[in-house]
Amino acid sequence: MKILVQLNRIREEYKESLEKVRTTAELNDWKASYLGKNGKLSVILSALKELSLEEKKAAGSSANEIKNEIEKFYASYLKKLASESYLKKIEKIGDPTLPSVFLLKGHPHPLYKTMREIIGIFVGFGFDIALGPEMEDEYHNFTALNFPESHPAKEMQDTFYVNSPSGLLLRTHTSPVQIRVMANSSPPLKFIAPGRVYRHEAVDASHSCVFHQVEGFCVDKTANLSDLKSILEIFVCRFFKKKLKIRFRPSFFPFTEPSVEVDVECLMCGSAGCRVCKNSGYLEMLGAGMVHPNVLKNCGINPEEFQGYAFGLGVERFAMLKYNIDDMRLFYQNDIRFLRQF
Repeated sequence: MKILVQLNRIREEYKESLEKVRTTAELNDWKASYLGKNGKLSVILSALKELSLEEKKAAGSSANEIKNEIEKFYASYLKKLASESYLKKIEKIGDPTLPSVFLLKGHPHPLYKTMREIIGIFVGFGFDIALGPEMEDEYHNFTALNFPESHPAKEMQDTFYVNSPSGLLLRTHTSPVQIRVMANSSPPLKFIAPGRVYRHEAVDASHSCVFHQVEGFCVDKTANLSDLKSILEIFVCRFFKKKLKIRFRPSFFPFTEPSVEVDVECLMCGSAGCRVCKNSGYLEMLGAGMVHPNVLKNCGINPEEFQGYAFGLGVERFAMLKYNIDDMRLFYQNDIRFLRQF
Protein backbone atom coordinates (compact mmCIF):
# COMPACT_ATOMS: atom_id res chain seq x y z
CA MET A 1 0.00 0.00 0.00
CA LYS A 2 1.45 3.34 -1.10
CA ILE A 3 0.28 5.29 2.06
CA LEU A 4 1.90 2.75 4.42
CA VAL A 5 5.19 3.13 2.56
CA GLN A 6 4.95 6.92 2.98
CA LEU A 7 4.20 6.53 6.69
CA ASN A 8 7.22 4.26 7.19
CA ARG A 9 9.41 6.80 5.40
CA ILE A 10 8.13 9.56 7.77
CA ARG A 11 8.83 7.32 10.78
CA GLU A 12 12.44 6.94 9.66
CA GLU A 13 13.15 10.54 8.74
CA TYR A 14 11.56 12.53 11.60
CA LYS A 15 14.12 11.20 14.12
CA GLU A 16 17.03 12.08 11.86
CA SER A 17 15.71 15.58 11.23
CA LEU A 18 15.20 16.10 14.98
CA GLU A 19 18.94 15.67 15.59
CA LYS A 20 19.58 18.83 13.55
CA VAL A 21 17.32 20.98 15.78
CA ARG A 22 19.22 23.42 18.04
CA THR A 23 16.67 26.04 19.15
CA THR A 24 13.07 26.20 20.31
CA ALA A 25 12.08 28.00 17.10
CA GLU A 26 13.63 25.20 14.99
CA LEU A 27 11.82 22.62 17.15
CA ASN A 28 8.47 24.31 16.52
CA ASP A 29 9.19 24.35 12.78
CA TRP A 30 10.12 20.65 12.94
CA LYS A 31 6.80 19.76 14.57
CA ALA A 32 4.83 21.90 12.11
CA SER A 33 6.53 20.17 9.16
CA TYR A 34 4.83 16.92 10.20
CA LEU A 35 1.75 17.83 12.24
CA GLY A 36 0.98 21.31 10.91
CA LYS A 37 -1.98 22.05 8.63
CA ASN A 38 0.17 21.37 5.57
CA GLY A 39 2.55 18.94 7.30
CA LYS A 40 3.61 15.65 5.80
CA LEU A 41 1.54 13.53 8.18
CA SER A 42 -1.48 15.82 7.88
CA VAL A 43 -1.43 15.54 4.09
CA ILE A 44 -1.36 11.72 4.33
CA LEU A 45 -4.24 11.67 6.82
CA SER A 46 -6.34 13.86 4.50
CA ALA A 47 -5.96 11.22 1.76
CA LEU A 48 -7.37 8.36 3.88
CA LYS A 49 -10.91 9.03 2.64
CA GLU A 50 -9.94 7.62 -0.76
CA LEU A 51 -8.97 4.20 0.70
CA SER A 52 -11.07 1.14 1.40
CA LEU A 53 -12.23 0.37 4.93
CA GLU A 54 -9.48 -2.19 5.59
CA GLU A 55 -6.79 0.15 4.20
CA LYS A 56 -8.14 3.01 6.31
CA LYS A 57 -7.83 0.95 9.51
CA ALA A 58 -4.24 -0.08 8.81
CA ALA A 59 -3.06 3.35 7.63
CA GLY A 60 -4.98 5.21 10.35
CA SER A 61 -3.51 3.09 13.14
CA SER A 62 0.03 3.58 11.84
CA ALA A 63 -0.49 7.34 11.36
CA ASN A 64 -1.78 7.77 14.93
CA GLU A 65 1.23 5.91 16.31
CA ILE A 66 3.59 8.21 14.41
CA LYS A 67 1.64 11.30 15.55
CA ASN A 68 1.88 10.25 19.23
CA GLU A 69 5.60 9.53 18.85
CA ILE A 70 6.22 12.98 17.35
CA GLU A 71 4.26 14.64 20.20
CA LYS A 72 6.34 12.78 22.82
CA PHE A 73 9.63 13.58 21.11
CA TYR A 74 8.58 17.23 20.85
CA ALA A 75 7.73 17.53 24.58
CA SER A 76 10.90 15.75 25.65
CA TYR A 77 13.17 17.80 23.37
CA LEU A 78 11.48 21.04 24.48
CA LYS A 79 12.43 20.31 28.11
CA LYS A 80 15.98 19.47 27.01
CA LEU A 81 16.38 22.80 25.18
CA ALA A 82 14.96 24.74 28.15
CA SER A 83 17.40 23.01 30.51
CA GLU A 84 20.36 23.74 28.22
CA SER A 85 19.32 27.40 27.95
CA TYR A 86 19.09 27.71 31.76
CA LEU A 87 22.52 26.14 32.24
CA LYS A 88 24.06 28.57 29.75
CA LYS A 89 22.63 31.51 31.74
CA ILE A 90 23.99 30.06 34.98
CA GLU A 91 27.44 29.66 33.42
CA LYS A 92 27.49 33.37 32.61
CA ILE A 93 26.64 34.23 36.21
CA GLY A 94 29.12 31.82 37.77
CA ASP A 95 29.18 28.67 39.82
CA PRO A 96 25.82 28.46 41.64
CA THR A 97 27.30 26.11 44.26
CA LEU A 98 29.75 28.75 45.54
CA PRO A 99 28.86 30.64 48.78
CA SER A 100 27.15 33.99 48.20
CA VAL A 101 29.01 37.25 48.65
CA PHE A 102 28.66 38.45 52.25
CA LEU A 103 26.31 41.42 52.54
CA LEU A 104 25.74 43.52 55.64
CA LYS A 105 22.22 43.18 56.95
CA GLY A 106 20.28 46.33 57.75
CA HIS A 107 18.30 46.88 60.93
CA PRO A 108 15.78 49.41 62.28
CA HIS A 109 16.98 52.88 63.23
CA PRO A 110 17.07 53.27 67.05
CA LEU A 111 14.31 55.90 66.94
CA TYR A 112 12.10 53.71 64.78
CA LYS A 113 12.86 50.77 67.05
CA THR A 114 11.92 52.82 70.12
CA MET A 115 8.75 54.16 68.47
CA ARG A 116 7.68 50.65 67.48
CA GLU A 117 8.24 49.35 71.01
CA ILE A 118 6.23 52.20 72.55
CA ILE A 119 3.37 51.66 70.10
CA GLY A 120 3.39 47.92 70.79
CA ILE A 121 2.99 48.43 74.53
CA PHE A 122 0.05 50.83 74.20
CA VAL A 123 -1.65 48.69 71.56
CA GLY A 124 -1.42 45.90 74.15
CA PHE A 125 -3.32 48.19 76.53
CA GLY A 126 -6.16 48.43 74.02
CA PHE A 127 -5.25 51.72 72.34
CA ASP A 128 -5.94 52.16 68.64
CA ILE A 129 -3.54 54.08 66.38
CA ALA A 130 -4.47 57.37 64.70
CA LEU A 131 -2.34 59.42 62.29
CA GLY A 132 -2.67 62.98 61.04
CA PRO A 133 -1.02 65.46 58.67
CA GLU A 134 2.33 66.98 59.59
CA MET A 135 1.27 70.25 57.96
CA GLU A 136 -1.56 71.64 60.08
CA ASP A 137 -3.76 74.70 60.41
CA GLU A 138 -3.89 76.95 63.47
CA TYR A 139 -7.31 75.72 64.52
CA HIS A 140 -6.29 72.08 64.99
CA ASN A 141 -2.79 72.86 66.28
CA PHE A 142 -3.74 75.64 68.72
CA THR A 143 -7.30 76.99 68.88
CA ALA A 144 -9.19 73.73 69.34
CA LEU A 145 -6.64 72.74 72.00
CA ASN A 146 -7.59 75.77 74.11
CA PHE A 147 -4.47 77.83 73.36
CA PRO A 148 -5.16 81.54 73.96
CA GLU A 149 -4.39 83.93 71.11
CA SER A 150 -1.46 85.38 73.05
CA HIS A 151 0.19 82.04 73.84
CA PRO A 152 3.98 82.26 73.18
CA ALA A 153 4.01 78.91 71.36
CA LYS A 154 2.14 80.57 68.50
CA GLU A 155 4.94 83.03 67.89
CA MET A 156 7.48 82.53 65.11
CA GLN A 157 10.25 81.57 67.53
CA ASP A 158 8.43 78.34 68.42
CA THR A 159 6.46 77.49 65.29
CA PHE A 160 7.39 76.97 61.65
CA TYR A 161 4.75 78.73 59.56
CA VAL A 162 4.27 77.93 55.89
CA ASN A 163 4.18 80.91 53.56
CA SER A 164 0.63 80.42 52.25
CA PRO A 165 -2.68 82.36 52.34
CA SER A 166 -4.30 79.60 54.41
CA GLY A 167 -1.90 80.10 57.34
CA LEU A 168 -0.57 76.56 57.48
CA LEU A 169 2.19 75.49 59.83
CA LEU A 170 4.29 72.44 60.68
CA ARG A 171 2.60 70.83 63.67
CA THR A 172 4.34 71.48 66.98
CA HIS A 173 2.90 68.35 68.64
CA THR A 174 0.75 65.34 67.71
CA SER A 175 -2.17 66.68 69.77
CA PRO A 176 -4.03 67.89 66.62
CA VAL A 177 -4.65 64.21 65.87
CA GLN A 178 -6.60 64.07 69.15
CA ILE A 179 -8.83 66.88 67.89
CA ARG A 180 -9.41 65.22 64.53
CA VAL A 181 -10.35 61.89 66.12
CA MET A 182 -12.68 63.39 68.74
CA ALA A 183 -14.38 65.67 66.19
CA ASN A 184 -15.12 62.78 63.83
CA SER A 185 -15.85 59.95 66.27
CA SER A 186 -18.09 59.32 69.25
CA PRO A 187 -16.87 58.24 72.70
CA PRO A 188 -15.66 55.94 74.08
CA LEU A 189 -12.30 56.67 72.43
CA LYS A 190 -8.86 55.25 73.21
CA PHE A 191 -6.09 56.22 70.80
CA ILE A 192 -2.38 56.91 70.50
CA ALA A 193 -1.03 59.31 67.86
CA PRO A 194 2.65 58.71 66.99
CA GLY A 195 4.51 60.92 64.56
CA ARG A 196 7.07 63.59 63.68
CA VAL A 197 6.74 67.15 65.00
CA TYR A 198 8.57 70.44 64.43
CA ARG A 199 9.59 73.37 66.64
CA HIS A 200 11.81 76.36 66.02
CA GLU A 201 14.44 75.50 68.62
CA ALA A 202 18.21 75.69 68.75
CA VAL A 203 19.72 72.28 68.02
CA ASP A 204 21.91 71.04 70.85
CA ALA A 205 22.55 67.85 72.82
CA SER A 206 18.99 67.74 74.19
CA HIS A 207 16.95 69.68 71.60
CA SER A 208 16.15 69.37 67.91
CA CYS A 209 13.92 71.28 65.52
CA VAL A 210 12.54 67.90 64.35
CA PHE A 211 11.65 65.15 66.80
CA HIS A 212 9.04 62.45 67.47
CA GLN A 213 6.13 62.25 69.86
CA VAL A 214 3.54 59.73 70.92
CA GLU A 215 0.31 61.29 72.15
CA GLY A 216 -2.23 59.13 73.97
CA PHE A 217 -5.77 59.91 75.05
CA CYS A 218 -8.87 58.19 76.38
CA VAL A 219 -12.37 59.66 76.51
CA ASP A 220 -15.30 57.91 78.18
CA LYS A 221 -17.63 58.37 81.13
CA THR A 222 -15.27 57.12 83.84
CA ALA A 223 -11.70 58.02 82.72
CA ASN A 224 -9.74 59.50 85.63
CA LEU A 225 -6.27 60.36 86.91
CA SER A 226 -6.00 57.04 88.71
CA ASP A 227 -6.38 55.20 85.40
CA LEU A 228 -3.81 57.49 83.81
CA LYS A 229 -1.28 56.93 86.61
CA SER A 230 -1.71 53.15 86.47
CA ILE A 231 -1.26 52.99 82.70
CA LEU A 232 1.87 55.16 82.75
CA GLU A 233 3.41 53.19 85.62
CA ILE A 234 2.92 49.90 83.77
CA PHE A 235 4.16 51.43 80.49
CA VAL A 236 7.38 52.74 82.04
CA CYS A 237 8.14 49.41 83.71
CA ARG A 238 7.50 47.45 80.50
CA PHE A 239 9.52 49.81 78.34
CA PHE A 240 12.58 49.86 80.59
CA LYS A 241 12.02 46.21 81.61
CA LYS A 242 12.37 46.93 85.31
CA LYS A 243 10.28 48.27 88.18
CA LEU A 244 10.66 52.04 88.38
CA LYS A 245 8.94 54.63 90.52
CA ILE A 246 7.11 57.52 88.87
CA ARG A 247 5.70 60.69 90.39
CA PHE A 248 3.18 63.30 89.31
CA ARG A 249 3.92 67.00 89.78
CA PRO A 250 1.34 69.76 89.20
CA SER A 251 1.92 71.67 85.98
CA PHE A 252 0.05 73.65 83.33
CA PHE A 253 -0.98 72.81 79.76
CA PRO A 254 -3.75 74.68 77.93
CA PHE A 255 -5.41 71.47 76.81
CA THR A 256 -5.54 69.61 80.17
CA GLU A 257 -6.95 70.50 83.59
CA PRO A 258 -5.57 69.41 85.99
CA SER A 259 -2.17 69.01 84.33
CA VAL A 260 0.86 67.09 85.59
CA GLU A 261 4.48 66.50 84.74
CA VAL A 262 5.40 62.82 85.01
CA ASP A 263 8.84 62.07 86.42
CA VAL A 264 10.53 58.68 86.26
CA GLU A 265 13.06 57.33 88.74
CA CYS A 266 16.59 58.01 87.45
CA LEU A 267 18.06 54.88 85.88
CA MET A 268 21.60 56.07 86.50
CA CYS A 269 21.46 56.43 90.27
CA GLY A 270 18.27 54.63 91.31
CA SER A 271 16.77 57.90 92.67
CA ALA A 272 19.80 58.49 94.92
CA GLY A 273 20.73 61.67 93.05
CA CYS A 274 23.37 62.20 90.37
CA ARG A 275 24.56 64.62 87.67
CA VAL A 276 22.11 63.23 85.09
CA CYS A 277 19.02 63.87 87.24
CA LYS A 278 20.54 67.04 88.77
CA ASN A 279 20.53 65.31 92.19
CA SER A 280 16.73 65.10 92.23
CA GLY A 281 16.54 61.34 91.78
CA TYR A 282 13.96 61.71 89.01
CA LEU A 283 13.88 62.56 85.31
CA GLU A 284 11.03 64.49 83.66
CA MET A 285 9.68 62.17 80.93
CA LEU A 286 6.04 62.95 80.12
CA GLY A 287 3.32 65.57 80.26
CA ALA A 288 -0.22 64.48 81.08
CA GLY A 289 -3.55 65.44 82.60
CA MET A 290 -7.33 65.34 82.27
CA VAL A 291 -8.64 66.64 78.94
CA HIS A 292 -9.83 70.24 79.39
CA PRO A 293 -13.63 70.66 79.13
CA ASN A 294 -13.12 73.35 76.49
CA VAL A 295 -11.28 70.87 74.29
CA LEU A 296 -14.16 68.41 74.60
CA LYS A 297 -16.65 71.17 73.70
CA ASN A 298 -14.58 72.19 70.66
CA CYS A 299 -14.91 68.60 69.43
CA GLY A 300 -18.66 68.39 70.02
CA ILE A 301 -18.39 66.21 73.14
CA ASN A 302 -20.46 67.08 76.21
CA PRO A 303 -18.05 67.52 79.18
CA GLU A 304 -20.95 66.97 81.58
CA GLU A 305 -21.31 63.43 80.23
CA PHE A 306 -17.77 62.47 79.18
CA GLN A 307 -14.27 63.06 80.50
CA GLY A 308 -10.85 61.95 79.43
CA TYR A 309 -7.13 61.84 80.10
CA ALA A 310 -4.22 62.55 77.77
CA PHE A 311 -0.46 62.19 77.84
CA GLY A 312 2.46 62.94 75.55
CA LEU A 313 6.01 61.65 75.45
CA GLY A 314 9.13 62.36 73.43
CA VAL A 315 10.49 59.30 71.64
CA GLU A 316 14.03 60.68 71.51
CA ARG A 317 14.10 61.20 75.28
CA PHE A 318 13.02 57.61 75.96
CA ALA A 319 15.54 56.28 73.43
CA MET A 320 18.36 58.32 74.97
CA LEU A 321 17.60 57.05 78.45
CA LYS A 322 17.16 53.43 77.40
CA TYR A 323 20.35 53.27 75.33
CA ASN A 324 22.38 55.65 77.53
CA ILE A 325 22.87 58.26 74.77
CA ASP A 326 23.84 61.75 75.88
CA ASP A 327 23.43 63.68 72.60
CA MET A 328 20.17 63.74 70.59
CA ARG A 329 22.00 64.91 67.47
CA LEU A 330 23.54 61.45 67.06
CA PHE A 331 20.16 60.12 65.92
CA TYR A 332 20.18 62.39 62.87
CA GLN A 333 23.81 62.37 61.73
CA ASN A 334 23.63 59.04 59.84
CA ASP A 335 26.97 57.99 61.30
CA ILE A 336 27.26 54.28 60.53
CA ARG A 337 29.57 53.79 63.51
CA PHE A 338 26.81 54.96 65.83
CA LEU A 339 23.96 53.12 64.09
CA ARG A 340 25.81 49.78 64.04
CA GLN A 341 25.55 49.67 67.83
CA PHE A 342 21.81 49.00 67.57
